Amino acid sequence: MTYDVLVIGAGPAGYVCAIRCAQLGLKTAIVEKENLGGVCLNVGCIPSKALIAAAKLVDKIQHADLMGIRAKFEGLDVPALVAWKAGIVNKLTSGVGGLLKNHKVSVHSGEAKFLAPGKVEVKSKDGTAVLEAKNVVVAVGSTPIEVPGFAFDGTHVWSSTHALAPKTLPKRMIVIGGGYIGLELGLVYHKLGAEVRVLEFMDRVLPGMEEELSKEMGRSLKKKKIEVHLKTKATGYTVTKTGLAVTAEVEGKPQTFECDVVLSCVGRRPNGKGLGLENIGVKVDERGFVPVDAQRRTSVPSVYAIGDVAGQPMLAHKGSHEGLVAAAAIAGDQGAAYDPACIPAVIFTDPEIASVGLSVAEAKQAGFEPVEGKFPFGASGRAMSLNETEGWVKVVGDAKTDKLLGVHMIGPEVTELVAEAALAIEMGATVSDLAQTIHAHPTLPEAIMEAAESVHNMAVHIFQTPKKH
Repeated sequence: MTYDVLVIGAGPAGYVCAIRCAQLGLKTAIVEKENLGGVCLNVGCIPSKALIAAAKLVDKIQHADLMGIRAKFEGLDVPALVAWKAGIVNKLTSGVGGLLKNHKVSVHSGEAKFLAPGKVEVKSKDGTAVLEAKNVVVAVGSTPIEVPGFAFDGTHVWSSTHALAPKTLPKRMIVIGGGYIGLELGLVYHKLGAEVRVLEFMDRVLPGMEEELSKEMGRSLKKKKIEVHLKTKATGYTVTKTGLAVTAEVEGKPQTFECDVVLSCVGRRPNGKGLGLENIGVKVDERGFVPVDAQRRTSVPSVYAIGDVAGQPMLAHKGSHEGLVAAAAIAGDQGAAYDPACIPAVIFTDPEIASVGLSVAEAKQAGFEPVEGKFPFGASGRAMSLNETEGWVKVVGDAKTDKLLGVHMIGPEVTELVAEAALAIEMGATVSDLAQTIHAHPTLPEAIMEAAESVHNMAVHIFQTPKKH
């Protein structure tokens, strides 16, 4: 059987692409070697946010007395928590399966390998099949990177996948990697009662984020009494009578840390190698990324690549958008192109972090004359009523044109607030557009409006030294 489109990988890039291809009238098939929904739905974005929500609730119960509420936290039923999380995952993955079925997308389970540009072999426990398609979309995602000396075993060394399905809670945890996955999960275990230490190779946590956001998170971790060791390289571990002894070089000096489990989260590696792409003429770089054009075509025109395998940023929402672009291009839309004005990044730590557009440093490099304004959540009535006043909103604009260049936030619900900023940048709004849009009161988004006013030194709910007229 020959299809118009064969998608390899049913994660948030692949299944979105397959559904859109079917919506556009293309005869479509999808191959998945593990679970529909990919890493994101099964062992990534969704289950981690479920555990984060549970941990936040535990924390709120334990601090409810600040609001005059006398509540008692009697402990955690770990198997019940994991089962609840699994139920959410099951509903979503079943939903994806239903959507593919309703759109008449043919689903094949197994591992795919290219025999030719339009011919793919699929091996499963039931045997081997060969599928043919006019176009093939590669959406095979990425895999956690193992640190030398810390191979994942699910007992002593956990990957993020292991951390999402614990059998028991460790009393002491060392997190290798102060990036977003390490901090999100580290904070979950901290709230559930574990003593957490973070070992980060770079000179700050969240090294890829806007610098002030990173520093603010560093201060927040310190307030929570989470030890962070920067410029630190973890070198190995031994099993002791009381747990694990982790060896590391802290700023070049050897140091040993005691813990019960190591959570290693130092990033992910794209899965571009091992599919036979090189054998059919598709370029794959040394890291495993597949170079693509604006339509997400590879060096072989009938083969496309989307999601983590197609390059940074390795984010589910970026992959989903690429899936829509590739589907449109395959269906013949001459104008289809991946050309976003911005891609929001969100981190579900406590406080949350969200960032979209350019930082001041990036704006300078791009030739703008950046100006910024900030507004603290400590001056937000809504944040006070939630008892979550940590953090701020920063708005970056261009001094010459007033063009909105970026919005960077740390604080309550900012992962939701960032959508307004992303839309504004995508539509070419000015800082004044943001400031002059009437925001509902009392709400958290008012902080974005006030930060925009702050760019012009006109914020109402904080004092700014008046400009000389």
